[in-house]
Parts: sequence; C-alpha cells; structure tokens
Amino acid sequence: MKLWVLRHGEAEPHGTRPDSERALTVKGREEVLRTAAELIGQPLTAIYASPFLRAQETAMLVREALGFLPEIRTVEWLTPDYRPQTVAEQLVSVDHALLVSHNPLVGNLLGYLQNGHVQDPERVPTAGLAELEGEGPLAGAMKLNGIKHPG
Repeated sequence: MKLWVLRHGEAEPHGTRPDSERALTVKGREEVLRTAAELIGQPLTAIYASPFLRAQETAMLVREALGFLPEIRTVEWLTPDYRPQTVAEQLVSVDHALLVSHNPLVGNLLGYLQNGHVQDPERVPTAGLAELEGEGPLAGAMKLNGIKHPG
C-alpha cells in the first residue's frame, strides 16, 4: 500500500472568515502547484479531500496539474480535528491514494501510521507532501519515505 498525504497550501489568515471557508492565497496556489509536480508519474487511483475550501482548492489544483480524471472524493474524516485512528479505518481498502487535509490531522496521522501513536506527530508545512508505504493503514505499520516541501 502506498499513500500520499498533502497538507493544503497557505490559506487566508484565521479570523478573516469561518475556518471551513478560508481560501488559498496566491502563494498557497503556487506552493500547491510546485508540490503537485512531485506526483507526476505516480500511480494514483483516488484523491480524497476535506470539505474545507482550502483543501478542496488544493485537491483541484493537483487534479488539474496531473490531468487526473476521476472526481475528487470529499470526505468529512479529513477535517482537522478527526482522529488518525478514524482515518486509518477508512483507508482499509484504499491503495495509491492522495489525502488532502489539514494540521493537526496531517501530522498526527503520519505519526500514528509510522509509530502507532500520536505523541510524536510529524511537522508538515503548508503544501508539504508525505509519502508512506507499508502493508496497510495500521498503527505503526507504515514507513515514511519522505516529506517534500514546496520551497
């Protein structure tokens, strides 16, 4: 199983509008496009994204940059405050998928899948892309191949 976990690009500041409605900034869009290049040639089968606007915009930019035909799968379980265990349960029959989400979920999910707990979350910048590989989405069962930064 292979997974890519992408944190959305830079968004409008907190407090400018409700959190779920914060859009990407120009810099955020540029970050996402640079990161999308890392996925060219990868055998993606699906893109899952949080329903929050900045994650949807991020997923659409990646989809367009890759010429990926299937629709984006919008799922509530990728919003910021979901537990990584819940996300892992949703991934049982998923392979070669891109997940577009937010912190703290992104860092906690990477920690959980690698180490089996969330006490040591990964630090992932905006538009940071993590690649994981392993037998399945179980606690401590996946290896982090790396985190690409858009800079």
